[in-house]
Formats: sequence, structure tokens, C-alpha cells
Amino acid sequence: MNFKNIFKNKNTMTTENTEIDQELEGTTVENTTSEEQTVVEELSVEEQLSQDLAKEKDKYLRLFAEFENYKRRTAKERIDLFKTANQEVLLALLPVLDDFDRAIIEINKSEDELLTKGVELIHEKLKNTLVAKGLEQVDVNAGDAFNADFAEAITQIPAPSDSMKGKIVDVLEKGYKLGDKIIRFPKVVIGQ
Repeated sequence: MNFKNIFKNKNTMTTENTEIDQELEGTTVENTTSEEQTVVEELSVEEQLSQDLAKEKDKYLRLFAEFENYKRRTAKERIDLFKTANQEVLLALLPVLDDFDRAIIEINKSEDELLTKGVELIHEKLKNTLVAKGLEQVDVNAGDAFNADFAEAITQIPAPSDSMKGKIVDVLEKGYKLGDKIIRFPKVVIGQ
């Protein structure tokens, strides 16, 4: 073999080796990319599962919070219902209480002490029973400033003095509340 042939063979071999190396590199690159794709697919499946889990946890927490709010709201409504359950009965008994108040005023004018004591005892018993059930009198007196949130103005009359303008002149009917809720507003006359 002469020198030229060796050199030519060497160049051919180098070219062939380069082509083989490129083919191998391409295969390796292809294998690497398919391995990477598998890893990426696995990660995306894991990520997808973790995202789904996070969504479900969020839904669960929101549902749990909503249920807790529902329980609190219904418990509060139930307590309010128990507090005001007697409202209709108490409203029906208020005119009877008013009649007793008027009767006591008239009986005090008479001279029959036994009748006066008997009516006063019955009045006190009725009043104490209603107070035990949660009934309270709304405290409004003549001379107080008029507040529409706590009293109902029936009429206005000319004020007896300048200091009584815009104030309560007379209380015609007592007001009552059950707990914090006013069930009957006091009826008043205000000065103009």
C-alpha cells in the first residue's frame, strides 16, 4: 500500500467515523429527548395530580366553611326564635295589662280596700309572670326627648313651654319589648 492509499483510507475512515458518531449522537439525542419527554410527562402527571388535589382541598375547605356558617346562622336563628316564641301570646296579653293599669287607677279612687288589694295582687301576679317570660317596659317618660326609634308619636300639640318643644308631653300607652326587640312602641304626644 502506498502512502496515498493509506492517507485516503484514513480520510475515508475519519469521514465514516464522523458519520457514525453523528448517527450515534443523533440516537443518543433522540434517546435523551424521549427519556426527557417521559420525565416531563411523569412530572406533568404528578403536577396534574397535585393541582387536582389542591383544587379538591380548596373545594373541601370552602364547603366546610360554608357549612360552619350555616350551622352558626341556624343556631342563632333558633335562639332568636326561642327568645321571641312567646311574642304573639304576650302581644295578646298586653291589652289585658293595660286594662289592669286603668282599673287600678279607678279602684284607688274607691274606698273599698279589699277590692283594691285584690286587683293589685292580680295585677302584680300578671305583671311578674310576663316579666318572667322576658317582657320589659320601654322606659319613656314625659319630658324626654322624642326619638322615633323608641316611641310612636300619635299627635303634636302646642308645647306648654319652649323647653318642651320636640319633647314628649304625655305617654298615652306604654311600650314593651321582648329581649332587645320592641314588640309594641309607646304611643306619645309631643310638643310642637
